[in-house]
Amino acid sequence: MRFADIRGCDGLVEALAGMVDSGRIPHAIMFHEDDGGGGIPLALAFLQYLYCQDRRSGDSCGACPECNKVSKLIHPDIHFIFPVAGKDLSSRYMEEWRELVKENPWFRESDLDAALGIEGKQGIISVAESRGIIDALSLSAVQGGWRSVVIYLPEKMNQQAANALLKSLEEPSESTLFLLVTHSPEAVMTTIFSRCLHMRIPPLSEEDFLAVHPENSPDYNAFSDLFHDLVVAIEERDLTATIEAGEAMAALPSREKQKNFCRAAGESLRRIFLLQQGLGSIARIPEDEMDFYKDAAAKLPKKFPRMALAWFDRAAKLVGANVNQKILFSDLTGRLFTI
Repeated sequence: MRFADIRGCDGLVEALAGMVDSGRIPHAIMFHEDDGGGGIPLALAFLQYLYCQDRRSGDSCGACPECNKVSKLIHPDIHFIFPVAGKDLSSRYMEEWRELVKENPWFRESDLDAALGIEGKQGIISVAESRGIIDALSLSAVQGGWRSVVIYLPEKMNQQAANALLKSLEEPSESTLFLLVTHSPEAVMTTIFSRCLHMRIPPLSEEDFLAVHPENSPDYNAFSDLFHDLVVAIEERDLTATIEAGEAMAALPSREKQKNFCRAAGESLRRIFLLQQGLGSIARIPEDEMDFYKDAAAKLPKKFPRMALAWFDRAAKLVGANVNQKILFSDLTGRLFTI
């Protein structure tokens, strides 16, 4: 994975390349992505640039032995941690991990669960996982350079695991790098969160989203239509239509689709917010939806995007908590109607 392969992150790419070029590399970086939004590709591109033996014009060469090892996820000094079921360790699933990342590095959390065969189970990062990484980092780098740890979804780390890893983050040994990819930074243990440099990965544009998740195009269009119906109902103060939109959310065929809708709504709210702030040029709004977004930005209160985003984030978390979906989305639309 090279920086040239990364979508929609030019500013972050420049900053990360500058860290390597200047030799000022933080010991821990936390990438905040939307689910499937590019945290793992960016982390891998950064590592490939860091380890590359022949960097060229702000990017890795993609051809040297080090680049080859990073791209194949077999570099001996790069360790991967991700949520697994029960007391299992990530190392037991490295073949599944490599296959998933190679197939589509923009994978989503549900894709990982499916690849590991743990759908319907609670994936966690256990204290045994943290202790294993500490033991690995106590050894010298196999190739004498950087030792790196990529942690996917640190919010799945329990208290014991976070505490075990804390000393390594507080007092990292020389040439040790932690890269963390999170969907919910607010859910990461404070002791871990506070010791990282934070980078927000911009949401993918619709075009880029469909390019890396082509199987989702019908969902994406359906989510867009449902969000439009909801906003129009709120604009027109039509309570009945607002409630009907909530019922349509509850009727989405799976909890995963309900969570994905909430995340898609968050991206739409971001666009409305940027238009209200006079920043439409960076909102990446599809041409055929521009009229809708301009109308929404003009009619909705300026506090609406921020407050609505908080309620959608709350709903996405509660969807997975076995709450009654009809009550959840009825409550959500009622709160949106009163903003």
